[in-house]
Amino acid sequence: MGILYSRPELVAARAGWRAEGKTVVFTNGCYDILHPGHVRLLERARSLGQILILALNTDASVARLKGVSRPLIDENERARMALALAAVDAVTYFDEDTPRDLITAVLPDILVKGADWAHFIAGREEVEAAGGKVMAL
Repeated sequence: MGILYSRPELVAARAGWRAEGKTVVFTNGCYDILHPGHVRLLERARSLGQILILALNTDASVARLKGVSRPLIDENERARMALALAAVDAVTYFDEDTPRDLITAVLPDILVKGADWAHFIAGREEVEAAGGKVMAL
């Protein structure tokens, strides 16, 4: 089972994984209604490295993006479901409209988004500038 990290804890853990030579993969999203497409994306992303970080939009961020009737499932329950998946090693929250600041702090080796977001992948420039890869799956 994965671990829920605060942002500072995740940045510290990332430094440790980097020192150990582990490939860190990062993805993000609302994951308001966890479905088989989410699970397949997470499994595929995890297969690209040794650590998979899933950054979840907070409830406030989901509401700004999807409307006041969302999320249907609160952030703590969304995190619990994600952490129960074998593919997910780490979960954290972000409250901003995009995870760019979080990605800049973590600088994963591989940044992954679903192909439906290929037109805009927040953090692309920062990851590529640091020598990382960006993939739309």
